[in-house]
Amino acid sequence: MITTLPNLLTLSRIIAIPALIATFYLSSPLSNWLCLAIFTAAGVTDWLDGHLARTRNEESGLGRFLDPIADKLLVAAVLLMLVYVDRIGDWTILPTVVILCREILVSGLREFLAELQVAVPVSKLAKWKTMVQMLALAFLIVGDAGWSEIPVVEIGTWGLWIAALLTLYTGYDYLRAGLRHVTAESESELARRKQDSANRAAGAD
Repeated sequence: MITTLPNLLTLSRIIAIPALIATFYLSSPLSNWLCLAIFTAAGVTDWLDGHLARTRNEESGLGRFLDPIADKLLVAAVLLMLVYVDRIGDWTILPTVVILCREILVSGLREFLAELQVAVPVSKLAKWKTMVQMLALAFLIVGDAGWSEIPVVEIGTWGLWIAALLTLYTGYDYLRAGLRHVTAESESELARRKQDSANRAAGAD
């Protein structure tokens, strides 16, 4: 049900996106910290909804559907707004494109494999990628509002590059695993068609 606490937490992550986007249009340095607070709260709900769903035995198909969508919408919104405010620019656009393309690729694979009733487990490296990516985005959100003694934007930029490299590796991993199932499905379909043709030929005789 959509009214279970885990599902409501997942929905809150989606509902928070417009508020997060709005903070980028505010000129006060305080808005950077407000944006970070919303982003951090959304990240906490990402962990909390899964934890509660397991401990309260409230896992559902709706939750499994909404959770990755909420994550991808949140990350995409933040990346695009960081480009808009020019905290991501020049060569840093490249890791941004890599991350967004990987999210689309994995979403497509998951949708296809779901039809075959094949689950795509999240690897430990993918979890590390997500952690590095979220930390990098947090630093970039703070931007120039951070402490002058700490190169906040530079840390965020390097973090985004590291996340992109991990993204390429994990994305290839997912693609390789997905292609195995795609190939197996194609071979199975071809064998079925051949069998159908043989059956029809036998019937005609």
